[in-house]
Amino acid sequence: MSLQGIDHMLAELRASQAMAAGKSGAATAETPQVEFGDVLKATLDQVNAAQAASQDLQKRFELGEEGVNLQDVMVSLQKASLSFQTMVQARNKLVTAYQEIMNTQV
Repeated sequence: MSLQGIDHMLAELRASQAMAAGKSGAATAETPQVEFGDVLKATLDQVNAAQAASQDLQKRFELGEEGVNLQDVMVSLQKASLSFQTMVQARNKLVTAYQEIMNTQV
């Protein structure tokens, strides 16, 4: 994996972190309200896009297309798997928090 690929991946992670924190790319004096549902949908879309890109790259490798090597396919599969696992863990935390709130005595 090239240094450029690592920089790109770090930039994506920082953008996701800023999005999750409700911050935009540039610092502004007045930040707009970010809806939880919008952030969740955007994150799900990113996970879906990573999985679709990984499947497409895998299919292209299987068909023997030029310029597609095994290393890129494996990295793509691992990225998709990691993003999915992260999303599942976030879902589990949300379900646990919901159950805890529902079991709270009023």
